[in-house]
Amino acid sequence: MAERERVICASADLADGGKGVRFELSTHSPGFAIRHVGKVHAYVNRCPHAGTELDWQEGEFRDETGYYLICSTHGALFEPGNGFCVAGPCRGASLEPLAVRERDGQVILGAARAYDEPEAESR
Repeated sequence: MAERERVICASADLADGGKGVRFELSTHSPGFAIRHVGKVHAYVNRCPHAGTELDWQEGEFRDETGYYLICSTHGALFEPGNGFCVAGPCRGASLEPLAVRERDGQVILGAARAYDEPEAESR
């Protein structure tokens, strides 16, 4: 059964290129959200190679350059905008994406669909 839509943090909690925000999922390991080039992205916090959580300290998902997401266990590097692994033992694999969007100054974890398409206008 799909997880219901819920708020995971305030939009202001995610600075572009800054720390991420961890949150609990009902059916997976913890999730996390980051902001990259102005857009919020969220993933299951699990390395596709090692199965371990990525952050080395809570919310610290980026490498020393501040660009890539990095696995704290073995240093695999992931593109922040799509979760694709570009370096390390899981090269070619991807982080599991989660549907998120922003609404009214909040980051919303969605239920089943991706939120890349524009929202329909309200009533």
